[in-house]
Amino acid sequence: MTDYRVLADGLVEDIATGRMPPGTRLPPQRSFAYAQGIAVSTASRVYAELVRRGLVTGETGRGTYVRPQDGAARLAFAEPPATAVDLERIYSVLPDHTDGLSRTIQDLLRSDRIKSIVAPVAAAGDPDARAVAARFLARPGWTPGADPLLFTGNGRQAVASALAALAPPGERIGVEALTYPVVKGIAARLGITLVPLALDGEGLCPDALAQAHRTAPLRGIYLQPSLHNPLGITMGPERRAALAESLDAHGLFAVEDAIYGFLSDAVPLAAFAPERTILVDSLSKRVAPGFTLGFIAAPPLLVDRIALCVRSGGWGATGLPFAVGRRLMESGEAARIGLAKREDARARQALARDILADLALRGDPQAYHLWLALPETWRAETFVAAAARRGIAVTPANAFAVHAGHAPNAVRLALASPPLDALAPALTTLRQLARDGDDSPVE
Repeated sequence: MTDYRVLADGLVEDIATGRMPPGTRLPPQRSFAYAQGIAVSTASRVYAELVRRGLVTGETGRGTYVRPQDGAARLAFAEPPATAVDLERIYSVLPDHTDGLSRTIQDLLRSDRIKSIVAPVAAAGDPDARAVAARFLARPGWTPGADPLLFTGNGRQAVASALAALAPPGERIGVEALTYPVVKGIAARLGITLVPLALDGEGLCPDALAQAHRTAPLRGIYLQPSLHNPLGITMGPERRAALAESLDAHGLFAVEDAIYGFLSDAVPLAAFAPERTILVDSLSKRVAPGFTLGFIAAPPLLVDRIALCVRSGGWGATGLPFAVGRRLMESGEAARIGLAKREDARARQALARDILADLALRGDPQAYHLWLALPETWRAETFVAAAARRGIAVTPANAFAVHAGHAPNAVRLALASPPLDALAPALTTLRQLARDGDDSPVE
């Protein structure tokens, strides 16, 4: 008699190796039983075991599908999706600016400049580089001080350095209940416990912060006040002021992820709570994912501690990216690309909102992403699998939920990557799928 677990293990291997990628429809249990020469009851146990392991999802009338694996980790750390249209990753490269990027690199690779590029880069860079970065990061209502600025290889490393400086292993950091998936992976590797904090239409609620801190002390919070990922919401100034008061009242520090701040005119939380906020930013969204450099603007009290984490974590900037980033900021090229992306993001939002107008959407008109609440006829993971079969990668809500069991029935649509002539038909396909269901034949 064939052990159902042996058969399940064979399918697990097919899923793990990619022979059965996300969205693959498994045969009906009777067909599987016939093909394997087993009883239907055994086939049912095989499928139940795959469900128990979180590898497949099934709905009556739609069939059983391979589900996207470990949504948070896959979104944060995996290779680009193999689907034709990537609405999963928020990365934008504007073709009109590639010539300027090329000229910047070629100029830096001249033989008389190589010596400075191959030299090691300190966490604090050098005074001139800090001054350049401070001017670049400044926005109406806030200008970082040059001396406290630190540099990392990318924005993720800036977040990791800030969290490591605030919370030793075993301690607690508050985060929005739906948050940037990479933060979950970083916290797990640092041994930090993430505490989900309630959100409303403006973002993190100060009362939720106070309640969580009273329950068991927090060592700080991580949040995205502007163009929140995945919801796209932006805090108003009154909410930011209230949050600043709460941080001060409880003696807490905030890690403000300003990665999408260049798309918004909102004044950073760091302007409301300068002694309580560590602002992190990078060039990857502003310029291109291959031209990344991370920034940390921290209160003077924390600079040395964070710099130590940058060095000990191996998260410091290296010569060529540091030189490229500096030149892009000095020349104004990075700022020009950022302004062009503001227009690009608004155009893509307008296109998406027009095509998806009769669906439940949430987000800021300036953001590169949208939050789509699904009709009751769909579950998020099944919708993701159905979209994948049509060559479209989207992200289910559980990738962003601190506690996956509390994820809403929704998906995030990243609008930045595809050309507009590919984005429009993909969104049209998703609209039809959400409204009319999956018309793929059920075997």
